[in-house]
Amino acid sequence: MRAMVFQQPHKPLQAMDVPIPQPQSKQVLIRVEACGVCRTDLHIYEGELTHPKLPLILGHQIVGTIVQQGSDCHHFPNGQRVGVPWLGKSCGHCEYCQTNQENLCDDASYTGYQLNGGFAEYCVADEDYLFPIPEAYSPVHAAPFLCAGLIGYRTLRLAGKGQRLGFYGFGAAAHILIQIARHQEREVWAFTRPGDHQAQDFARQLGAVWAGDSHQQPEKLLDAALIFAPTGELIPLALQAVKKGGSVICAGIHMSDIPSFPYSYLYGERILRSVTNLTREDGQEFFALLQRMQIETVVNVYPLEQANEALIDLKHGKLSGSAVLKI
Repeated sequence: MRAMVFQQPHKPLQAMDVPIPQPQSKQVLIRVEACGVCRTDLHIYEGELTHPKLPLILGHQIVGTIVQQGSDCHHFPNGQRVGVPWLGKSCGHCEYCQTNQENLCDDASYTGYQLNGGFAEYCVADEDYLFPIPEAYSPVHAAPFLCAGLIGYRTLRLAGKGQRLGFYGFGAAAHILIQIARHQEREVWAFTRPGDHQAQDFARQLGAVWAGDSHQQPEKLLDAALIFAPTGELIPLALQAVKKGGSVICAGIHMSDIPSFPYSYLYGERILRSVTNLTREDGQEFFALLQRMQIETVVNVYPLEQANEALIDLKHGKLSGSAVLKI
């Protein structure tokens, strides 16, 4: 099969012919139809997430069709379209796995990091960590749901019932979540890189009540701030923007160092917390929601062989919505 192979940080992915993987007992073989390109892929590519399996096939927003099953698979038939998320496997027996917190499992494995992912024509995945894809969505438009949607949804859940939300960084996750927030009759205030008028216009088109630069303070204090940009300096700004008792939730798997800030920014029972991966319960809730409402994903489509170009465009903020490889 054709695959774009990551061999070392900062080096372009290499187009290679590699053997089609064979599923183990609890795995299925999936013919990949589309795979989203995520900022996490970029963090791996740039060496900010250390110790990936090498060589590695990146990609953890995979949509494809099951074509072969391992001997102990029972959940999905051949021909079923499924999605493969970032969480590829957990141990199943630690205190976290036993309490539906497998996102915190110390022995978890991740798609496109320790496990080969979807920048290829085929991949294998554990059937217990797959999600069926609603028929209403094409593979290309469904791919962003597998990370931008899922981990974004977990971030939104951790924001509680706040009605006035600030989104810091308006990319793949934010453009999905704003549609859910509007469906729930919440306000979204969009904070972008200074001068990023393209992202600000995009946010307004999707229903943001305000869009501006990240260093600006909102006219009204927020109930919660959701930080999608991997920029630690946003945290003091967001803490100043939320009201007493409000939350700042950091959605990324990697963030630059957080500068020191006065205790007064946190005082007032403000909450600062991170999001770590996702749980299968998150996925079940999220895909059930997709059955009840139609979410439109804005995608920038690249052929498999242009995965490097997709990563570069993502790095330089050239995209509105999500980058997706069409296999």
